[in-house]
Amino acid sequence: MTILGLTDVFGSVKIQVKLQRSKDLKPMTAREGFRRFSSDLFIVETQKTRGGTDAAGNSTRQYRFDEFDIIAVCMQPSCGNWSTFYYSLSRWLLLGDDDDSKLLKFQPVAMQPNEFWTDDFETAVRWLRSGVNKVIPS
Repeated sequence: MTILGLTDVFGSVKIQVKLQRSKDLKPMTAREGFRRFSSDLFIVETQKTRGGTDAAGNSTRQYRFDEFDIIAVCMQPSCGNWSTFYYSLSRWLLLGDDDDSKLLKFQPVAMQPNEFWTDDFETAVRWLRSGVNKVIPS
């Protein structure tokens, strides 16, 4: 697990970097992750690659909302460019099915920047600093 940390005059920003999911060398749609999601969205897997347990024996594979502030999704599978990223806030991501403190395993990603996903990191930081709460659509 690699979480990047940046600091500006307002404080620190923790960033989790993930690769957009693909299947058979094609970008995976959200519906392919969960049938209840739209096929007009892509998907990113937001869990750690290795399973583990905490002292109480609970799985630590799923991320908790407080583990990072911004998710950065490399969109290479859909655009062919390794330097294209979409950003959103962890607090806007969908809740896990079993535990409201954890993220859902698959998160829908917009096919183009919108009010939930941006291709501009500074915009994502402004969203973070604004304190606005909402939930990305699925």
